[in-house]
Amino acid sequence: MRGRQRGSEDTATSELRGQHPYEDERLLIARVKTGDHEAFDAIFNRYIGTVYRQAIRLTGNHEEAEEVVQEVFLIVYEKVQTFRGASRFSTWLYRVTANDALSILRHRIKGEELPLDDYLPSFREDGHHQVRPVVDWSNELEEQLVSDERQRLIQQALDQLSPVDKAVVVLSDLEGLSDREIGSALGLSVSAVKARLHRSRLFMRGKLAVTLGYSPS
Repeated sequence: MRGRQRGSEDTATSELRGQHPYEDERLLIARVKTGDHEAFDAIFNRYIGTVYRQAIRLTGNHEEAEEVVQEVFLIVYEKVQTFRGASRFSTWLYRVTANDALSILRHRIKGEELPLDDYLPSFREDGHHQVRPVVDWSNELEEQLVSDERQRLIQQALDQLSPVDKAVVVLSDLEGLSDREIGSALGLSVSAVKARLHRSRLFMRGKLAVTLGYSPS
């Protein structure tokens, strides 16, 4: 599927010019369901970049990301009939991509994940931090670490989250999905998404703080 030509998309979409983008997409999906190969090529070319970007952010590995891309579009080709249009096609595609990437992450050797509690703020019974003073190190992070090093540390912290927590952070902070869209993609309630996102952000902040020599609190 990787070698598909741009011309197929142009042929399929030229007939749809003037349509609203969502209507354009809906008509393309309807044509894919009838076995229209040019419409499938158009969907493939339109979304391959998005799927690969999400896959590489979730897996952190180019070969695994390429495997996810191949699997996702095979699923689209074989199971597009299961897409009922209750949500946007892109949301359905996020769900398929996330599920395939999560399957890969879950099969990796255990031991990469760190206990989140080790890097979360700790509090006394009165609600105050146990460790004082609480240092605002965020500006120093910018000064001490060049961009590439920052990105490496952030990716390292992401990779040490559980697969589902990592997916929540990636879909929220990198892909810009709403909590509701993330819940739909991962099979979580909105409240569960909010809780996982908050806890994971605290973990990542604490991990970076420790790297700079500060307390995670």
